[in-house]
Parts: sequence; C-alpha cells; structure tokens
Amino acid sequence: MRNLMCLPVLFFGLISCGSDETNDIINSELTGAWKLTEAYISAGGPQYWVDVENGETLTFFENGTFNSDRFTECTTGTFSREQNELFLKYNCNGFEAELENEQGFITYNLTFESDSFIVTPTSGPVCIEGCSYKYRKK
Repeated sequence: MRNLMCLPVLFFGLISCGSDETNDIINSELTGAWKLTEAYISAGGPQYWVDVENGETLTFFENGTFNSDRFTECTTGTFSREQNELFLKYNCNGFEAELENEQGFITYNLTFESDSFIVTPTSGPVCIEGCSYKYRKK
C-alpha cells in the first residue's frame, strides 16, 4: 500500500520536471533581441501591414526576464509562454499599463514565422478591427 501512495508523488514530480524543461525550450525561441518592424492595422476596411519606424525593442533572456523600451517609466519585467500565448509582467513599483489584465499581465496570442514573431493583443483595450505586431530578430 505504501508503494501505491508514492506513485502519485513520483508521477507529479516527473510532470513538473518535464514541464520546466518544456518551458525552457519554448522560451528559448524568444531569447534574444527583437525589433517591432510592422503593424497589421485597419482604418475600418480590410487590414494591411504597415512599416513601423523606430519600433520598440524587446529583449528576452533565458532566465524569464525581459527588457523593453516601450514605456519610459518601466523597462524591465518577467515573461512566460504557454504554447501560443505570451505573458509580459512589468516589475516596476507603481507602474500600471492600460494594456494589463486583472492579474497585471499584458497578454498576446503569439505566432512564429521564420525570422519573426507576430503578437496580437488579448488584454487591455483591444483593437476593434483587430491589430497585430511583427517583431524581427535583431
């Protein structure tokens, strides 16, 4: 009977170890510096891509932190990924972005292309016609 009680502990221990390794592999796709280069927008009609001049830079680190020049009030935070969702949490005291959800995360749907990734906002005020942003590896 004692051996049967140990099985759930062993099973869940293996799952959590595998999960950490999986998260490391998933997050490694993001590691490095990325520059916002294009925005997918609409002025009430069909959507189209436009070039972004002087787009923000996002730098993701292996330890789950990031730097961003999007907000002058706060430039650092932590990130996580769950499959095709990206979660950014800025870590400056008193800083709140209008894009945050109730838990304090800015969230996006995430799609990878060969040399870029595309994010579509899922938290905060979301574009009525839809919008997405393309970041290219620096």
